[in-house]
Amino acid sequence: MLYHTDKRKRTRIEGFAFLGAFTLCIPGANWMIMNVGTSCIENGPCLIPVAPDMLAPSGVIVVGLALIFRDLVQRRLGIVWCITAIFLGALLSAFLAPPSLLFASGAAFLLSELADCAIYTPLQRKRFVFAVVASGAIGIVVDSALFLHLAFGNMEFLIPQIIGKAWVIALAVPIIVWLRARDRKLGLKPA
Repeated sequence: MLYHTDKRKRTRIEGFAFLGAFTLCIPGANWMIMNVGTSCIENGPCLIPVAPDMLAPSGVIVVGLALIFRDLVQRRLGIVWCITAIFLGALLSAFLAPPSLLFASGAAFLLSELADCAIYTPLQRKRFVFAVVASGAIGIVVDSALFLHLAFGNMEFLIPQIIGKAWVIALAVPIIVWLRARDRKLGLKPA
């Protein structure tokens, strides 16, 4: 029984760590988009290179991470914690966003994370790595298109945003593979 309790405790500790990281992504993305980049557009986003001759708003890095952390929150704490985190995250995103990005940030966060959740949930028990990648792919498209349309009224940075977020997800795949192998070795099951 002690071993079972230790596994449950480990799962919850990791889950709350992922929840904390997910929550930090929200203000991080909003801050980065207005303050960090190789160049900043007046009354617009700060940009970073994501491919040769291609720039994207700098928040793409942190938004890509948020999609992954959302999946990990659900894996460790379950769907109820996941949905709660999404709604609280949307409120936090809107509350912490600069006034010009308030609605765009909250709406894009809410809908992209719900889309991510809808794809991830049915896949995650049997195909965890695929679930993270597939749900992330949907989430980055929804987030990018909605945010750009609502925040800036154009899709100028759509492809660069998708590429920037896709880089983050691709770079996270080895960690997700390692986590799956570690879970199996320790006998940890998804929540």
